[in-house]
Amino acid sequence: MCGIVGYVGANADERALNVVMEGLARLEYRGYDSAGVALVGGDRVVTAKKAGKLANLRDELGARPLSGSSTGIGHTRWATHGGPTDENAHPHRGGTDDKFALIHNGIIENFHALRGELAAEGVVFESETDTEVVAHLLARAFDGDLTRTMQRVVERLEGAFTLLAVHSDQPGVVVGARRNSPLVVGLGEGENFLGSDVAAFIGYTREAMELEQDQIVTITPEGATVINFDGSPAEGKRYHVDWDAAAAEKGGYDTFMEKEINEQPQAVGDTLLGRTDAEGRLTLDELRISEERLQDVSRIVFVACGTAAYAGMVAKYAIEHWTRIPVEVALAHEFRYCDPIIDERTLVVSISQSGETMDTLMAVKHARELGALTISICNTHGSTIPRESDAVLYTHAGPEIAVASTKAFLAQITASYVLGLYLTQLRGQTYADDAQEVLAELHGIPAKIEAVLGGMDRVREIARFMVDTRSVLFLGRNVGYPIAMEGALKLKELAYIHAEGFAAGELKHGPIALIEPGQPVFIVVPSPDTPHGLHGKVVSNIQEIRARGARTLVIAEEGDDSVQPFADEVIYVPSTSTMLAPLLTVVPLQVFALELSTGKGLDVDQPRNLAKSVTVE
Repeated sequence: MCGIVGYVGANADERALNVVMEGLARLEYRGYDSAGVALVGGDRVVTAKKAGKLANLRDELGARPLSGSSTGIGHTRWATHGGPTDENAHPHRGGTDDKFALIHNGIIENFHALRGELAAEGVVFESETDTEVVAHLLARAFDGDLTRTMQRVVERLEGAFTLLAVHSDQPGVVVGARRNSPLVVGLGEGENFLGSDVAAFIGYTREAMELEQDQIVTITPEGATVINFDGSPAEGKRYHVDWDAAAAEKGGYDTFMEKEINEQPQAVGDTLLGRTDAEGRLTLDELRISEERLQDVSRIVFVACGTAAYAGMVAKYAIEHWTRIPVEVALAHEFRYCDPIIDERTLVVSISQSGETMDTLMAVKHARELGALTISICNTHGSTIPRESDAVLYTHAGPEIAVASTKAFLAQITASYVLGLYLTQLRGQTYADDAQEVLAELHGIPAKIEAVLGGMDRVREIARFMVDTRSVLFLGRNVGYPIAMEGALKLKELAYIHAEGFAAGELKHGPIALIEPGQPVFIVVPSPDTPHGLHGKVVSNIQEIRARGARTLVIAEEGDDSVQPFADEVIYVPSTSTMLAPLLTVVPLQVFALELSTGKGLDVDQPRNLAKSVTVE
């Protein structure tokens, strides 16, 4: 959940500090409790660090400038061990001199024992962090070769971590190590980079290298060398980043979240791009799994957390409908602890925007241990979860900077639909003949999202009117149920108010007691064409709460006039088939949460207590 940057260049000027600070600005979405930098200069390492957002560190550097350097590391923190204070901010030193500095992402699970060992030897700690423990271990073990020292120390560490270290005795070197935590190498001309993700260095190079599990990388101005934790030589996998620095900027919007909501048509379209042949059949060569193996799947389990779990819930309805394969959705952090019934005919599909969500990673590893086939749906090339899975289906949403997910959510649903339609195509069962028709409709969804986005003025007005609201409820049925929960989650994340999403059929089983005069309730209404009379049942739910004084805010399909007598507000979205409707109905809820939060004067891109990528359990 922390952002880390490392840089080594050939020229001893201000470039190291500039590169590191620019990288931290792009990574601040990963953590903004504190920030710090360390530069190698002369015979010492100089540091500056400050609690709070990156702006506080900039002010500190303005008042106390650091000298020029060609080697530096930087860190933006989301607190785990120890509160967000100056003392707990990274970098951390080890020993009593100014020769060494370390930054860290993750958690060292055995740090208590290691700290006790060091304390018994007389070490005095200046912070509450697990990171400082590692800093002292490295400083005490340093023998003139930082890479070799890192190799010896990581053997003693348990948990998930990325470590970056510099030492003034090796001024043109940054050494990094990774286990269950992200680290990527940027390859430049006469300079090289390290970062939590490619956003850290995308302004300087688009050539990157991914690292495998339990590897150490040493960067110098001349290149990057990789070894395994056991010291054996290794090679990273090089790739080209297909987006540039401009994609990580706001592009004229006030916030990244607003920009990313408006990028959703492209995110859905790009996720579909290049996945059909000339006959319109899906071709998912990237899965690298034989058709025979997929045809043998008898059960599917989605594992995910938060918004990604709601994408899995939407997928459950669609994939069961299309394939007749039973599907369930498990919260990744509960998966390992519920003794899941998994075998070789089970397909476990993980969903993670970053590909680094620790709970989801551990669920994938457990599923593989139990013999399951694993596929990752992910937005980040070269991240850990895809590498730990049997196959990956990448979304192509581009970088998502705002902490609260929007375009990645729609891309995850889209990729899940693609997977479901592909399985339908392979199995040739009842709905296989309809797969191409659904796929054709799916290709038309980006234009419909554009239409929704073009009609959001009234939603913004409603949000501004409701800026002092303290509670909002959301109702939905079938695929509208997870959308109701996602709408509530967005409001909780961004506006810090009570919000809950319910299955509308549950109303009479308890939640209707929450309805009082003036209570705002969003209702996601299915199409009148939805089978089993579901539309009429939801309209009845609207009448029930309206009769008890609720303020009803209805999201309905264009042309559905039957909801108007019972709605205080109707927000129409274009007509589409039931299973694809979530790609449209969630958009007004995203815009509403964004606008209400903005009206309250809150930071929508970096909500309190949250980080973009949760890389600890």
